[in-house]
Amino acid sequence: MKFTSLAAAVLVAPGLALAQGVFPNKPVRLVVSFPPGGGADLTARVVGEKMGELLGQPVVVENKPGANGLVGSDFVAKSAPDGYTMLETDRAALGVNPSIYKKIPYDPLRDFEYVGVVTSASYVLVIDPRLPARTVSEYVKLAKSKPGALNYGSYGIASMAQINIEALKARMGIDIVHIPYKGAGPAVQAVVAGEASLTITSPTAVLGFVREGKLRALAIDAKKRSPLLPDVPTLAEAGGEEDTLVATYFAFALPAKTPRAVVERLQDAMKRAVMAPEVAERLNKAGLEPTGGTGAELLELVKRDIPRFREIIQRVGIEAE
Repeated sequence: MKFTSLAAAVLVAPGLALAQGVFPNKPVRLVVSFPPGGGADLTARVVGEKMGELLGQPVVVENKPGANGLVGSDFVAKSAPDGYTMLETDRAALGVNPSIYKKIPYDPLRDFEYVGVVTSASYVLVIDPRLPARTVSEYVKLAKSKPGALNYGSYGIASMAQINIEALKARMGIDIVHIPYKGAGPAVQAVVAGEASLTITSPTAVLGFVREGKLRALAIDAKKRSPLLPDVPTLAEAGGEEDTLVATYFAFALPAKTPRAVVERLQDAMKRAVMAPEVAERLNKAGLEPTGGTGAELLELVKRDIPRFREIIQRVGIEAE
């Protein structure tokens, strides 16, 4: 009888420990699969700081960029499933990478326990203001009058910018030429300089240029207008279909087989963090929408994204650099 009681106590100890708040009892490492700066890094640092307060242990951000998020994602997928190494990744790393690389070192449907989407980031469609187009329909008309004469800038081969604009091209029936740049900043600068006619990026990245007249914002891919650019219509308002462009998101994930109680503890802390007024305010000012979704919702989103993006990638013939 004594042995049975002791065995039972050992079996339930991990659950009791979690219920009593023993996890975490040391810092949690948050691996960001992108370089410092930008929406991913800001999300990690702002939300991670608040999560640390709620968890009673610091959340330490570590950037591991490379290969469209492959480097950081692979590192976390192969880490111990104990909750002390968490990944921040994005829509492209989970939904696009499986279709552009012949082999990736992780399976987004099997190798992670998802915590949930933390923030989402809409894109604004901007063009060279020297073009004789002030609306989406006028740009489409101009492009149709000169097939192959206009171009667009993306953040690189297979970036969300290329995927989105290729989807826009197909929906609008236009032929504009792709020019890949090394990041969102250079793509925006190319449109400012007149090297490219169009790109998409976050509202905060172009706010100053739009106000100065160096860029013309045609539409935003959101359900409602951005408070940062209140005069810019949504894509639906501009005459396009609402789901033509898809916003990116930044999400948290853990290695597969992480205990459910640990996943739920981190998920609860993430949700409470993004709902905190001071956190939401900082995120909104950066053009990031606090989301705080569930892991199950994220998994379903990844399942839908993979075939959706694969169709675009195969149709266009996009291959990783």
